[in-house]
Amino acid sequence: MSDYIEGIMDTECEVIDPVEVKEEMIVRYPTKVARKRAKQIVLNRIGEEGEVPPIQANVRTIPGIITQRGCCYAGCKGVVLGPTRDIVNITHGPIGCGFYSWLTRRNQTDADASPDGHNFMPYCFSTDMQEGEIIFGGEKKLKQAIQEAYDIFKPKAIAVFSTCPVGLIGDDVHSTAREMKKKLGINVFGFSCEGYKGVSQSAGHHIANNGIFTHVVGTDDTVGAGEYRMNLLGEYNIGGDAFEIERIFEKCGMTLVSTFSGNSSIDGFANSHTADLNLIMCHRSINYVAEMMEKKFGIPWLKINFIGAEATAKSLRKIAAYYGDQKLMDRVEAVIEEEMLPVKAAQREVRPRTAGKRAMLFVGGSRAHHYQELFSEMGMETVSAGYEFGHRDDYEGRKVLPSIKIDADSRNIEELEIHPDPERYRPRKRPEEIEKLKAAGLGVADYEGMMPEMKEGVMIIDDISQYETDKLIEIYKPDIFCAGIKEKYAVQKHGIPLKQLHSYDYGGPYAGFAGAVNFYKEIDRMVNSKIWGYIRAPWKEHPELSGSYAFES
Repeated sequence: MSDYIEGIMDTECEVIDPVEVKEEMIVRYPTKVARKRAKQIVLNRIGEEGEVPPIQANVRTIPGIITQRGCCYAGCKGVVLGPTRDIVNITHGPIGCGFYSWLTRRNQTDADASPDGHNFMPYCFSTDMQEGEIIFGGEKKLKQAIQEAYDIFKPKAIAVFSTCPVGLIGDDVHSTAREMKKKLGINVFGFSCEGYKGVSQSAGHHIANNGIFTHVVGTDDTVGAGEYRMNLLGEYNIGGDAFEIERIFEKCGMTLVSTFSGNSSIDGFANSHTADLNLIMCHRSINYVAEMMEKKFGIPWLKINFIGAEATAKSLRKIAAYYGDQKLMDRVEAVIEEEMLPVKAAQREVRPRTAGKRAMLFVGGSRAHHYQELFSEMGMETVSAGYEFGHRDDYEGRKVLPSIKIDADSRNIEELEIHPDPERYRPRKRPEEIEKLKAAGLGVADYEGMMPEMKEGVMIIDDISQYETDKLIEIYKPDIFCAGIKEKYAVQKHGIPLKQLHSYDYGGPYAGFAGAVNFYKEIDRMVNSKIWGYIRAPWKEHPELSGSYAFES
């Protein structure tokens, strides 16, 4: 047993036993609930073959527990399709759901990159269903909304997203979309992404992947110019991340065909099957498209990470190794050498103030994994982490996929049957070349997961509850907590700064080399600010009741 798992020293030099912490967290739950949560809270251990303990994930949140998760609709519209500038995304449902059809995640785009200048991201499109539509059906109103959006904006494509009432009353958004597609002569397609489907927003990611692959990918066979043609999957341009990655690619001489879906255009999706390589950032939200493109068109994929300067350098080297071109390898090394100079300078500046401080990360997608790289570069330690909507393969690696059982919730999501395209299937690498790359450790079509890269004894928590969050903060006293907007103010009331890693608050970019420098400076300010120590409950400062004894007057 490692020194780490035997105990962690807290700020008062007391030993924290993770086993006791886990027991203390679940003892308050009813027996049946505690039994389930115990499977979702594991202490990391690394075996001789790199194996890690199994964790229960992608299961329904227990009723009554306050979760950080979002719904299926949020994952489909809000995460995957929302950042695309030239698709009119119509939320079919009540206006309350329409809030999330607006730009709530700080996705950025460059409208000047489109010849027509279309940018519909700042708009909120909703059918605003009322009681009449709930009773008698809303398909007529949906057709009117599609027609109105077309008349005003003349978009290339219109997407329709179903919310919970739509699924309950039985509106057929797909037949409506087909009818309006024929009438208008543009691409109109729908998504059955009712919020209650699946166990979290992860179901919506899968549905979005299926829809965009079925209706858009492969509809433009034009092969563009440029060397080393790639797609970037699972990068959503929060706070301008994609702009920084695009800058690095251009500097290295690489060609970005399409991004799914930060700073994206429907034309890029349509043409993405002409690329030579797919790069996956967020494994959870987008691996489905990568697998389907590999089966149908023969495009391999690599799991990469551009969060963290060292991770960015490693990812660029992986890309260069995939192509095996010495000219590209030399260019990549020159770019890394140049870009790391300001990074190292920033590290030297902040590390004396950040080294040894503790971070906790409970974020969706792959971010709880990726951002550990940045904290490590600052000398900070991740003492606990987990995903909101991760699956076991996000934690343990894709090697566990054959052992994952399909349950009723997973069966809600259609699995497309994909076959090689009879005319356009073109393996970019021969089987022996792929095996050679794998033998060299390149990890083609593989992801090792978050847990194998974390220390032994750290607590991994899937779908953390608010009660568990409060308990962790009380015991570990982290210097910073990373999560989303729903947890932000509850955490800060503990006197702990929270960095929002879903929409970056008002910061960013944090990707790539320049993004790493931004992150170092921002976290340095947050963890070393004295303001958090002055937070006291109002009733402690100004009690509502006060008085004195009669003999004192």
